[in-house]
Amino acid sequence: MTELTISARPAAEAKSDALILAVVATDDTGKDAGKEAGRDGRPDGAALAPGHGLPRKTARHLEEVVADLGLTGKAGEVTTVAAVPGVAAKVVVLAGIGELGSATRSLEDVRRGFGAAARGLAKKRSAVAVVPGTTTELVAAVAEGLALGAYAPAKVTSAPGGASVARRTDGGDALASVHLVAPADRAARDAVERAATLGGAVAYARDLVNLPPNLLYPASFVDSVGAAVTDLRRGRGGGTVSLETLDLGQLREGGFGGIVGVGQGSVNEPRLAVLSYAPSRPKATLAFVGKGITFDSGGLNLKPAASMGTMKSDMAGAAAVAAAVLAVAELGLPVAVTGYLGLAENLPSGSAQRPSDVVTMRGGKTVEILDTDAEGRMVLADCIALASESRPDAIVDVATLTGAQVVALADTAAVMGNDDAFRGRVVATADAVGEAMWPMPLPRELRPVLDSPSADLAHKGGREGGMLTAGIFLGEFVGDGIPWSHIDIAGPSFNGSGPSGYQPKGGTGFGVRTLVALAESYA
Repeated sequence: MTELTISARPAAEAKSDALILAVVATDDTGKDAGKEAGRDGRPDGAALAPGHGLPRKTARHLEEVVADLGLTGKAGEVTTVAAVPGVAAKVVVLAGIGELGSATRSLEDVRRGFGAAARGLAKKRSAVAVVPGTTTELVAAVAEGLALGAYAPAKVTSAPGGASVARRTDGGDALASVHLVAPADRAARDAVERAATLGGAVAYARDLVNLPPNLLYPASFVDSVGAAVTDLRRGRGGGTVSLETLDLGQLREGGFGGIVGVGQGSVNEPRLAVLSYAPSRPKATLAFVGKGITFDSGGLNLKPAASMGTMKSDMAGAAAVAAAVLAVAELGLPVAVTGYLGLAENLPSGSAQRPSDVVTMRGGKTVEILDTDAEGRMVLADCIALASESRPDAIVDVATLTGAQVVALADTAAVMGNDDAFRGRVVATADAVGEAMWPMPLPRELRPVLDSPSADLAHKGGREGGMLTAGIFLGEFVGDGIPWSHIDIAGPSFNGSGPSGYQPKGGTGFGVRTLVALAESYA
């Protein structure tokens, strides 16, 4: 995990591998082909962000570089400049952050800009980053962008005996430490500490998603979470963290027919892990539920080969939930949070679940299986039913659930639920932290498509409204009177294209920051 520190010492004097400075878009003319010239005869469009504190000669040199290179200040634009006079750093990195302001969109541009800069400094040991302002919000945005951008995937290497294991490689591949330059009052220091915790949590979720499925299966997922609990740094609020696991025999005995059915085709038996954080005097109790299909072949309804390549990421919801609970514990929030991780591997075999099977879920409802490739909702439903038994103040489930979400919203997650106010709270929280989500309805008139002649309900409807009917199915297992939101992250959970902003290629850790911020909203 990248170390973050903060002080108000002059940036130009700090010795480091790189000095990161913000470049802002100064007007809208950068969007036009024929922009007018400024007073010096050069076109307007970008400038060093205020508050850098550089010597006049250094600032003038960099302003000329900005103009000569035609920089736009667009968020994510990164330019490295060597041999800059008047600074002790080896190079200066100019990070575009868009039009600087206090709006949510502007803060997200700050995260993206500094995240892109940190991502471009892979294998460097140290950097200094100047916060383009003095507000705590800006300090937090810069620190979060740096923490999220300074990430290197875990590499698979050989262990003694020839076994393959995954190991962290931050010491060699990711930017090791960043010192922020800004007024370092208590609020700013707390913001930097929180950003470091979030960065570590998101990195953990990304690591889980990126692991190959021969190394990450239900039992090893539980082992990983257990190790993370052991290594947890407790926050100021104290509290206890516990991990309980149900194996196949306990799942059968407990009536978790959804999880058992999905996992029965694999030699890697399913698990249900319950990760709990309990502060001494909680102000609220939340339940987070995560879909954890460690590999999804589709089962007997086998996926096309081209659709199977990224199915190791079908556990991204469980990864986000586990990472969020650990982060809440590390921050010491006065909110009790329990994560329910439904873990299974969906494979075809002689013992695999069949279309037309009827299974009995936790709580006693019977469900007819129509398509074994719609397995995630079965795992989630069992977990939601279990979570409801504790009567939390609210339930949020996170899942890579439907291809329909990707078709409808691409990389914007869909949020559904049984309570409009709570759904709005989740969406507003996501917007504030920079995770794109959009509210979607659960139309009552679609419920009849889940009717079954063989069971209490069928587990899916037709192609029409597939994202919505999946949500309607899950709602059948939520306890009466409990506010619940379902977040479908099928699109944004995995970045199959190139890295951008603070997002790497591969697992994104999407959802972690929203869940943590949601817990903070109850503190």
